[in-house]
Amino acid sequence: MCSSRYLKWWYKKTQVEKKAPFIDMFGAQPLRQIYGAPLGGIGGGTITRGWKGEFCRWQLNPGMYHYKTVTANQFTVCLRRGGQTVYQQVLSVERPPTLQGWNWGYCGEYAFYHALYPRAWTVYHLPGQNVTLTCRQISPVIPHDYQDSSLPVAVFVWDIENKNDFALDVSIMFTMVNGSGHKDDKSGGHWNEPFHLEKEGEAVSGVLLHHCPAVNPYTLCIAAREQPDREVSHQTAFSPKGTCSSLWSDLITDGRLDSPTGSSPPTPKGEKVAAALAVGCSVPAQSHNRLEFCLAWDMPTISFGSREREHIRRYTRYFGTKGDASPSLSHYALTHYTQWEKSIEEWQRPILQDSSLPSWYKSALFNELYFVVDGGTVWTELPEDADVSGGLRSKDGGLPAQPAVIKEFGRFAYLEGQEYRMYNTYDVHFYASFALIMLWPKLALSVQYDIAGSVVQQDPTERLHLMSGRYSPVKAKNVVPHDIGDPDDEPWQRVNAYLIHDTADWKDLNLKFVLQVYRDFHLTQDNQYLQDMWPVCQAVMESEMKFDLDGDGLIENSGYADQTYDGWTVTGPSAYCGGLWLASLCVMCKMAKLVDNEETYQRYRDILDRGSAAFDKLLWNGKYYNYDSSGRDLSNSVMSDQCAGHWFLRASGLGEGDYQAFPKEKIQSALKSVFELNVMSFAGGQMGAVNGMRPEGVPDRSSVQSDEVWIGVVYGLAATMIHEGMLEEGMRTAEGCYRTVWERLGMAFQTPEAYCEKSIYRSLAYMRPLSVWAMQLALNTSQKDQTTSAQTGATDGEQGRDLRVNQS
Repeated sequence: MCSSRYLKWWYKKTQVEKKAPFIDMFGAQPLRQIYGAPLGGIGGGTITRGWKGEFCRWQLNPGMYHYKTVTANQFTVCLRRGGQTVYQQVLSVERPPTLQGWNWGYCGEYAFYHALYPRAWTVYHLPGQNVTLTCRQISPVIPHDYQDSSLPVAVFVWDIENKNDFALDVSIMFTMVNGSGHKDDKSGGHWNEPFHLEKEGEAVSGVLLHHCPAVNPYTLCIAAREQPDREVSHQTAFSPKGTCSSLWSDLITDGRLDSPTGSSPPTPKGEKVAAALAVGCSVPAQSHNRLEFCLAWDMPTISFGSREREHIRRYTRYFGTKGDASPSLSHYALTHYTQWEKSIEEWQRPILQDSSLPSWYKSALFNELYFVVDGGTVWTELPEDADVSGGLRSKDGGLPAQPAVIKEFGRFAYLEGQEYRMYNTYDVHFYASFALIMLWPKLALSVQYDIAGSVVQQDPTERLHLMSGRYSPVKAKNVVPHDIGDPDDEPWQRVNAYLIHDTADWKDLNLKFVLQVYRDFHLTQDNQYLQDMWPVCQAVMESEMKFDLDGDGLIENSGYADQTYDGWTVTGPSAYCGGLWLASLCVMCKMAKLVDNEETYQRYRDILDRGSAAFDKLLWNGKYYNYDSSGRDLSNSVMSDQCAGHWFLRASGLGEGDYQAFPKEKIQSALKSVFELNVMSFAGGQMGAVNGMRPEGVPDRSSVQSDEVWIGVVYGLAATMIHEGMLEEGMRTAEGCYRTVWERLGMAFQTPEAYCEKSIYRSLAYMRPLSVWAMQLALNTSQKDQTTSAQTGATDGEQGRDLRVNQS
């Protein structure tokens, strides 16, 4: 990218428009090894709780992050024996310069953190007290659940084990600042009030923290479940500065808080306000007890940076749009979390109990799902006046104005990364989408309808592209957009927000759209979806045909079309785009058969046959597919993602027989070459697969990205290996990425886009690693194939013996 063009653009964006650039090369987030499992459901905003217990990453305004550890947001324990407090401790290892009246500095040797998203556990062995506290954190992120998964809530269950020979009274205090550590915490006008809600025989009480900025006001809520032998008390308002010794003394006196009635006055400008909630219970000698808290937040309507329109969040379908839902949300969470846990355990148990799967894989599979929630995610209702068809109706070969799946399940969008703030970046979603289509398939289909509707749109406005310096239209017709917009502007209203490349540089997006359409149909068997998408697929494939410059059935590349070596000029067909093209032709043949269009089938079949022959002739070198066919010195570099097209065919139940685009023996040879060179010859085989490797066994360093490891690409590569029976190689390849990110670099819950051998990383908290779910799909498919083979391969005599056993 031209540094001078970017600098001019960056200056205009930040200094003139006073907005955040969607990629800020001067303000990249430093690596902070503090994050744990984020709180909240899908699309309602997130609050991340660190593994040391701090509340430290906030995304309440959609897609916009700030990274502030709010010191006063803590849990504190108070132990009392015989009416006297014997121990009171903030459950934090920190020793902050503020709130000096509190007892800080819990010894970290006595605490342990475990996370298996969407749950996490923190275990505290209170030193010298013979008491163990286990805080279990639960968010309602449940596959195939489109109601509770949308709720902006989290539950903290405190299990208390008293190993003493005497009873103890135990109180837990939860403190929370009205705000998120942002500068608007001091904007004035914020206020707190206590509440009590009883319905259906269950009662909760707590404090509402009304946060009242000019845009996107919300209410935070700390609440506890009222039960027999539990005492719930509160402090409506305290100032989270100075020593704050009065709150500490209030608790230490009798294990409870004063519980004043009435609301606090609005804060003066420049001041902050916080609230506290305490719950106490008796724990007999050598016994257990339990306390339950909830954190909820209610921001029912949201505006993005442009403030052009309001969007209504999904959870409001069940809890209303008035901004008064926090008590009901907390009541619902505290009375339903046991059901959530049961559903989560039933979902995770088969994988966790599978002894053939390594522990690191189980961690990666579930913990990478954090990004579905914490990827700046928005999940909104479809406005009644919305038209997602792009203006081309079904009768004209387009889409319904309001497809049934979006009307019922809403609109969904997530960022490319917390630092690369573009919604539904489609070339990356191609990899990440496996998590959605397997766990929340209706959301995956919703994204596809939105993208399909934007395909037929066009925007002739000329725009400067920062990489090339060229001007080109914002959006061409029948081209898939790079993304649907920036949260600091107006997503869904502005397509293709990316300024790095122009439309022509991203023609692989069309191919990725076609491949995802069929894969999604294969996994959902949604016939209406296939019927709606078929004409859109035809339109984007026709727009690709112009790149078959010599008529051999294989598209040529130009500009920066190949994603992995961004910055290389590619001439002629390449392994990546060429492979995606052949795979797209293959699925078009399959879809033509499904919609009973023989003429179209024959047309794509002819192109596929000619293209496959050209692909082999131009790119196959006897061991793997060359990077491209230009014949220049580096054309024979080994690209780790060269089999991406075949991967999608296998994930879609194709790739063999009549729907085979690549010879099986060549795919297996290519994968073995990638394993030997890109994996085992790179960093001692301990860091996954480098994007580009020279055949002589040294990384290709000809571009910025060729010597990077892209974690999400590696998980896709591992899935491809598993599909091809290379289970050991696939697991070894993926393990290198997991160990590097989650263990050696300490990047838990912020998996980046890329890293290099020398541990330089890029773009923390990125979408693409969700592709780890492609590995699970491959494992599921392999198990089904083995079962089918075992059943069909049994001899008549074996089948007879089985029958006789059953009869006896």
